[in-house]
Amino acid sequence: MATGEPVSTAVSGAKIHEFSKDLRVQRRHCAADGVAAIDLVDPAGGPLPEWQPGAHIDLLLDDKLVRQYSLCGDSHNTEVWRVAVLLDPNSRGGSRHVHERLVEGATVRIRGPRNHFPLVDSPRYLFIAGGIGITPMMPMIASAARSGSDWRLVYLGRQMTTMAFAEELADAYGDHVTLWPDDEKGVFDLAAALEQPEDRTLIYSCGPEPLLSAVEENSRHWPDGSLHVERFAAKAPVAEAETTALDSFQVVCQRSGQTIEVSAGESILEALEDADIPILSSCLQGVCGTCEATVLEGTPDHQDSMLTDAERASGNVILTCVSRSRTERLVLDL
Repeated sequence: MATGEPVSTAVSGAKIHEFSKDLRVQRRHCAADGVAAIDLVDPAGGPLPEWQPGAHIDLLLDDKLVRQYSLCGDSHNTEVWRVAVLLDPNSRGGSRHVHERLVEGATVRIRGPRNHFPLVDSPRYLFIAGGIGITPMMPMIASAARSGSDWRLVYLGRQMTTMAFAEELADAYGDHVTLWPDDEKGVFDLAAALEQPEDRTLIYSCGPEPLLSAVEENSRHWPDGSLHVERFAAKAPVAEAETTALDSFQVVCQRSGQTIEVSAGESILEALEDADIPILSSCLQGVCGTCEATVLEGTPDHQDSMLTDAERASGNVILTCVSRSRTERLVLDL
């Protein structure tokens, strides 16, 4: 059993629990130009929690700097967690902190893992990765290979030297992998690759927003539920003309018995925190899913970049950091 300090907060008899612990950087190496692969271990030698392909963890880099990174190592290994981090030239501090300060022997507080990008069982998969978007797909590919599923990977990048784990994937899986560096091959034809829907095939895609938008656009004719994407950054904000969200509304916290007023210009999450309603949060952009809450009554106005169309249509959950309400009263299981 993994040992750590769970994040625990009482809420009228209920508690929020999430594994949190200081881990040590056991090994660090260069996975590609500008990409650092970092292996994290328990300094006491204990096991880490089990996780499934698609999971990510939070790195709590300082009091106000929290970033999410996909676990990209062996999902069966409870001794080591691996993340790979691209140094963003426009870094807001996270990737620069990782590259400059998480050297071998350093410690970092982690929280998680959590998984909002799970690998659904399927006889066939098409993985489409762009750049550092390969990270959540590494354990997915290993799982698909172990299960005997038919799969292929299209891995796109600017040039081979920037494509993390490219040689490792090609060596391990051969013809299942298509490596496509733009500087050698030009722009990949997504429209042609997705032109014909494939029977009982799920598409998994992760990477920069232009790629994900193109994958979404070119797979609209595939059966519902075929496409699964994970974003590292939020979509463009919803224009006022395109939303029916109310400026102000009430949030009723069913378990705590409190009713919170959410004003214009204030997020649900901010209102909950101001009222001391315990809820975990992380990205504040509607990407990671940490602040997800169950909706019991009312209609959410979804402005996140994570939920699927089906999840939005059901109205059963809401990401409180960015989404709002279309009804004057929203009842949450908090």
